[in-house]
Amino acid sequence: MMARRIPSILPDLNFEEALEITKIHSIAGELPKNTPIITARPFRAPHHTVSSTSLVGGGRIPKPGEISLAHFGVLFLDELPEFNKNTLEVMRGPLEDGIVTISRINATLTYPCDFMFVASMNPCPCGYYGSKDKECNCTPQMISKYMGKISGPLLDRIDIQIEVTPVKYKKLDSNDKIETSKEIKERVNKARRIQQDRYKEEKIYSNSQLTPRLIEKYCKLDEKGRKILQVAFEKLGLSARAHGRILKVARTIADLDNKESIEENHIAEAIQYRSLDKKYWKN
Repeated sequence: MMARRIPSILPDLNFEEALEITKIHSIAGELPKNTPIITARPFRAPHHTVSSTSLVGGGRIPKPGEISLAHFGVLFLDELPEFNKNTLEVMRGPLEDGIVTISRINATLTYPCDFMFVASMNPCPCGYYGSKDKECNCTPQMISKYMGKISGPLLDRIDIQIEVTPVKYKKLDSNDKIETSKEIKERVNKARRIQQDRYKEEKIYSNSQLTPRLIEKYCKLDEKGRKILQVAFEKLGLSARAHGRILKVARTIADLDNKESIEENHIAEAIQYRSLDKKYWKN
């Protein structure tokens, strides 16, 4: 339910993005009838039985797969460990590069796939490992096998990892005012405008597109921030990839906070989003 609402708070599509999405869906034969151009960010949620070809693209006549159909939108994989491990592993390159290349004897085709990857999973087969309300009846071997379906390199490419605890009835029955998608989207659009203005000379428009050279230029930390990141890097055993991704997330948090510089609370929050794998994937 949460994942399906993500497109409603993503930044507005610009004309170039809408045109590119429309081209991909047209090539795939999935352009809705009487729709000259797609104006909403796509949301794709393939079933866990999806094949590698359907996910990344291919076939006798190579067509875009789910990751390309989710271009500039959201790809949601529910119950991640239920997917074939080899199928998941083929996403590692596209997640890093934003493109997928399909090679055939007579031709090589490249499709864009710059998507937001969202996934959900239980901490064990029964779903109650770590719960304070119900006892988990899985053996350590069962839990290890279940979690082991998700590889370290794939986890490393997921910038934000959040543990969501069960919602209590009192919370569901509450009349407390909550933020609407419209209100959240206003903040997101404001942060996107900040980024577009900042990177107008770099020919990019968002923090996610920062290269290592641009990270060094635009994600500078003060002494306190560097110390926090150093301690986390050593304690959590983070990779070089994770280091860059943490800085990009911290830059986005600072933009949402309307701050010119990345402050220590921004870097601390970004690091917090990378610690879940150390709780459940201990080896």
